[in-house]
Amino acid sequence: MEAGEDSKPIRSTLVDQVYERLMELLLDGTLKSGDPVSIDGTARYLGVSPTPVREALARLESTGNVVRVAMRGYRVPEMPDAKEISDIMDARLLIEPRMAELACARGGGEWLDGLENAIDEQEQAPHTSDAAAIRKYHRADEQFHRLIAEHADNAALLRAYDALGGHGQRFRLFIGKGVQDSDYAIAEHRELLDAFRRGYGPDVYRIMHTHITGVKERALAEHAEAMRTGSWGSAHGNGLHR
Repeated sequence: MEAGEDSKPIRSTLVDQVYERLMELLLDGTLKSGDPVSIDGTARYLGVSPTPVREALARLESTGNVVRVAMRGYRVPEMPDAKEISDIMDARLLIEPRMAELACARGGGEWLDGLENAIDEQEQAPHTSDAAAIRKYHRADEQFHRLIAEHADNAALLRAYDALGGHGQRFRLFIGKGVQDSDYAIAEHRELLDAFRRGYGPDVYRIMHTHITGVKERALAEHAEAMRTGSWGSAHGNGLHR
């Protein structure tokens, strides 16, 4: 084996590790709304080179968890307002029911098993406000929806879906109260899985539309409560800024 043959998997794994660590720092409040995130400062803080940090930040940018400012690097975005949340959910309402219908038409026992495993992981995740619990729950939630999005086998819709990724987490990391709607979400996912097993596309479309509508209503209610109580973080200093 050549010396460089296994460098790509190793580097990819390191990027994944940096990405996960940055998500933890966002979710546990180490990085708060408005904080700058320096590539070099983050590399020193995590004890890695700047390259995996740069790639991890680019991935976070694609999901809206950080934003890039011209000539100034990255920063944590402000808490999304009600219109932004509503706009994102309306886009999901256009995309995900159709993707679910397409996925249903393709079927597949292994795929259905994957959906069930994702729901099981959601149920097993602690539904508390600490960063690790939020991340574990959302990883399972994301896996459920991504399995559907990828199984739809429509590249254009998948690109649109990817552009909306991560926004549920980004909103909740500002609130600091963890996942509030797990019982509803898990029950709705199980209802979707039952519909997929029946294999009737119109039912799947309707149930996914109802699910996303419920997610939208609950997210807007959480946002209104956060605005009322002022329960989100403000910028502060740490070693990731410089």
